[in-house]
Amino acid sequence: MEEDPMKEQKDGTSEDSKKSPEYSRRSILLGSAALLAGGLAGRVTNAYAVPEPTCAPAPPLPWKWPKLDPLEAGTRAYENYLKNKG
Repeated sequence: MEEDPMKEQKDGTSEDSKKSPEYSRRSILLGSAALLAGGLAGRVTNAYAVPEPTCAPAPPLPWKWPKLDPLEAGTRAYENYLKNKG
């Protein structure tokens, strides 16, 4: 005669309760909130620990920077797109 797999084992726990632990919505939310809080705390402390980078200022450009008209630039780009067929 075969044993019923649903019967309790000698230690008092059923076989399927050992295989899959039960998770509740509350335990998942608490775990994710703790993970988020730990990540934020680590990020904040890491941000304060890093010194400000010091670098030399960029050299001036060797040419004059022209002032662009956005409407004219858009019109030229559109016409160029149509002229070259994409």
